[in-house]
Amino acid sequence: MLRLTSVFVNGIGGSLGQPTYHGPRVEQSMISRDRVIRTLNQQPIDRAPRDIWLLPGIEARCPDDIAEINVRFPPDIVHVNSPWPVGKRGKGSSSNSGTFTDVWGCLWREGENGSLPTLIESPLAGAAQLADYRFPPELLDGHRVAKVNKGCESTTRFTLAHSEARPLDRLRQLRGMETTLAELTENKPALHELLAKLHVCLAREIQHWAGTNVDGVVIGDNLAWVASARSHTKIWRSVFKPLYLEYCRILHAQDKFVFFLSNGPLGDGLEDLIEMGVDAVHAPWSRTDLIDLADRRRGQITFWSGIERNLIEPPQKCPQIRAAVFQIRKVLDYGAGGIIAQSAWAPATPIRSIITFCEEWMIQLPVTV
Repeated sequence: MLRLTSVFVNGIGGSLGQPTYHGPRVEQSMISRDRVIRTLNQQPIDRAPRDIWLLPGIEARCPDDIAEINVRFPPDIVHVNSPWPVGKRGKGSSSNSGTFTDVWGCLWREGENGSLPTLIESPLAGAAQLADYRFPPELLDGHRVAKVNKGCESTTRFTLAHSEARPLDRLRQLRGMETTLAELTENKPALHELLAKLHVCLAREIQHWAGTNVDGVVIGDNLAWVASARSHTKIWRSVFKPLYLEYCRILHAQDKFVFFLSNGPLGDGLEDLIEMGVDAVHAPWSRTDLIDLADRRRGQITFWSGIERNLIEPPQKCPQIRAAVFQIRKVLDYGAGGIIAQSAWAPATPIRSIITFCEEWMIQLPVTV
């Protein structure tokens, strides 16, 4: 299924079965949005799309460096989410050091040097708190949609919104990590009742995003727990997979691409994502795992990955970064879609490392016959 219309570019790439093209020969006049759409549809492209994530703290510390990268290597994907309103439960700010409370009522401690925040307190840790809890109405804030649509109208790049649809993560944050996993294993009715209400809330938010002008929407979960045991995989497939099938159905019905973001390894979950119709997936794969997956899964899903974060951050040097990019490109970058060149930019990462990463995706690789 080809979601959205893209422009065909003549004379680029080869077949998926026996690729004859290995990287861009000439920079084409393809606009960013078409480049990403064609990549997601496994079609010929001029080069792999770029997606550099700016981690917390980098914008304040290195504004001139970011401006330089945006001129020399403009991103093909624009993340268009507007800031979350504080709401009734929110306290503090996720941009300041210390702690903050999100719109769900979860208390967090700020991460350092681009690391993720740490959950300190769950609002539903006690069973007595379940009955009176109400999901945040801010999920359906019309003002956010207006800002997102305005952002879409102001760019020719591929626009991507991040939803709150990650039910396993949200359960663990609301109820507590250990409590949630124990109650899932024990099949506790109270947890399933909470999950059913949560799903109704998240499905409404997905419908909300499906009605905007964005090109794609990110859903996800940290599936490390799922990948850690076969019994957990069974729970994922019986309890959570049907929820994700519904999210994908809603988004695809409105011609939106579905991106899946996992902060943990997927294990056998990748097969489920492909079956659900997820268009692009990001997970913390090692180079070895990604090379193996590319051989078996190329053409079935787009890998939203470049190199592991630890391979671009200090003390890595430019030659090591070049070598890491080359290893991925030689198995995935055939000029026929399937890979988005993604990397994270942390405050401690020098601009020369980001430049090296971007340059290596532009260099022509040997032609494979």
